[in-house]
Amino acid sequence: MSMRIHLSIARQELTLFDDDGKLISYPVSTAERGVGEERGSYRTPRGKHIIRAKIGAGQAANSVFVARRPTGEIYTPELGQTFPERDWILTRILWLSGCEPAFNRLGCVDTMRRYIYIHGSPDSVIMGKPGSHGCIRMRNADIVDLFDRVAPYTPVDID
Repeated sequence: MSMRIHLSIARQELTLFDDDGKLISYPVSTAERGVGEERGSYRTPRGKHIIRAKIGAGQAANSVFVARRPTGEIYTPELGQTFPERDWILTRILWLSGCEPAFNRLGCVDTMRRYIYIHGSPDSVIMGKPGSHGCIRMRNADIVDLFDRVAPYTPVDID
């Protein structure tokens, strides 16, 4: 069995099937608006994906990212109160790419061009309940653990 990830939107749970056949599950938060593949929908895309890029190796927990680059900021509740409108992307990023042309790859349904990630979030973000703008949010400790276990091109199935 090769390493793969399954993300259940209904259960708000990401499960890693590792090379030893062991299952590791993490609570997540997917899109508040539900599922969908269209650019601008703010929905979580479904189907077969891969991890196209791993971003943030070696960054401190709660490091803030904008446009996939660390800003040099470390998230704190005070920073969150200062900028309440920001959609916080923290700690690590696993950038997803769709594998199904016309469904989640290419054109107006391209997951990668929609900048859909699995990423860390402030500790105050509730997991197990939809709330994101399309990405898959995780607790910071969980995204570090997952990031360290997976390689680029690991398959990710979202349903």
